[in-house]
Amino acid sequence: MQYKDYYETLGVDKKSGQDEIKKAYRKLAKKYHPDTSPSDKKAEEKFKEANEAYEVLGDAEKRKKYDQFGQGQHFGNGYDFDPSQYGFGKNVKYEYRTTGNSDFSDFFNMFFSGGAFNSDDPFGGRTVKRSSRTTQRMAFKGEDSEAVIEITPEDGFSGMEKIINFRTNGNDKTISFKIPSGIRPGEKIKLSGQGNPGINGGHNGDLYLKVEFKTRGKFELDGMDLMASVDVTPWEAALGAEIPFDTLDGKILVKAPAGIQTDSKIRVTGKGYKVRTGVRGDLFIKIRIVNPPVLSREQRELYEKLRQASRTVDR
Repeated sequence: MQYKDYYETLGVDKKSGQDEIKKAYRKLAKKYHPDTSPSDKKAEEKFKEANEAYEVLGDAEKRKKYDQFGQGQHFGNGYDFDPSQYGFGKNVKYEYRTTGNSDFSDFFNMFFSGGAFNSDDPFGGRTVKRSSRTTQRMAFKGEDSEAVIEITPEDGFSGMEKIINFRTNGNDKTISFKIPSGIRPGEKIKLSGQGNPGINGGHNGDLYLKVEFKTRGKFELDGMDLMASVDVTPWEAALGAEIPFDTLDGKILVKAPAGIQTDSKIRVTGKGYKVRTGVRGDLFIKIRIVNPPVLSREQRELYEKLRQASRTVDR
């Protein structure tokens, strides 16, 4: 029978405290859990070995008996030994009934899960029969996960219900959630229980959605200020005009002064982005002078007159 070095399995020292043993088990269980490494037979085996080791070392009474057996033997992990040479069967027939935990090794089941011995018990008794029980494995919450979502300033300003589709652990999921009004870039929306599955019956982890704002669209966010642009005709730019503009919360008239140039900015106070505290930024509208894509006959004649007048002025 092969000896199991449970300390080596968990990667802890024999003098380690229970908290350290528990921490080591948690780390291995998360790493090799079947939900984390599906279809990986080696990971599955590592997970079983970690559970078996923690079943012994995580229980004070089992750990004491295990340590007593190993004292002075200097067994290495996997060492092949004869149980009868260590108190199990001194010229007496050794009986072992396989009534233990099938997930664990023969080594574990021999000592802890219902083996019947017609010999001296190396743990201090005679003809001991141990009742098998369901293995108690530590349950703990699954890992949290994080994803990035892009929203528009319009979405963040008013708040809205949003639906996302994503794939996790080989399954497609659709989730509906609320974007709170006034959310800022970099903030996270917590979706409870939508993260990685719990281990050994533990609760699922949470999913955190990190918010980023789109840089393409009608508005671009700069701190709490909004940047936008508006097209004006050459005559509006030259003579001045009142230009209708849809802000995040209603239509306004933007006054473009006479002689304004392309890329000039008009500031509209208090019409920017509003955060949850109620503080609001400003709106900056950049001017872009454009010609009509199609000129009417009258417009063309006026442009010709303007060109002639410009030549006269230049001379």
